[in-house]
Amino acid sequence: MSDKHTDSARDRAMAETDKALSELISPRHHRAEIVFAVLSFAIALFLATQWSSQTVWFEGQRAGRQPGLWPLIAIVGMLAFGTGELIACILRNRRAGGGSALTEVALWARTGEFLAWFLAYVLIVPWTGYLPATLIFCTALAFRLGYRGTMLWLAPLMGAVVVVLFKGFLSVRIPGGALYELFPRAIRNFLVLYL
Repeated sequence: MSDKHTDSARDRAMAETDKALSELISPRHHRAEIVFAVLSFAIALFLATQWSSQTVWFEGQRAGRQPGLWPLIAIVGMLAFGTGELIACILRNRRAGGGSALTEVALWARTGEFLAWFLAYVLIVPWTGYLPATLIFCTALAFRLGYRGTMLWLAPLMGAVVVVLFKGFLSVRIPGGALYELFPRAIRNFLVLYL
């Protein structure tokens, strides 16, 4: 009886492995892949049009020493692989038929909220300083993500640990906030150097 049970468990494990491998080899199709393919190809085309004005190619110098060589290689690669991805997406969308990519694109757009959080953080640091901004944003973001109670109180603690790590141990230079100017000189210097 135990041999039957072992065989059954092994068969289930092999079936799950086969399923995982087939997902890697031939992933499920998403209609919105075409949006990503078009956007990445458009960006590659834009970069290709800007290459000659944004890079330098010196006369008489061998190709390996040219500053514009690696950007050129990258752009050619982006265009080649982007073309292949665009063609593959068009063919997959034709085979898959109907459906709208709008739902998935809307899901992608929701990630823009976190870009807005980061930009707000970057904009507020020069005004409040690194420590207050980090404590405020860690707590606000934890609250936005649904943390409450003890977990919410751990957010500012984590923010303080990040500040101490970056400013104290790694000696990352981050300008002091305008708010620091309100403090007496000795306290202001400590805040600018360590917080």
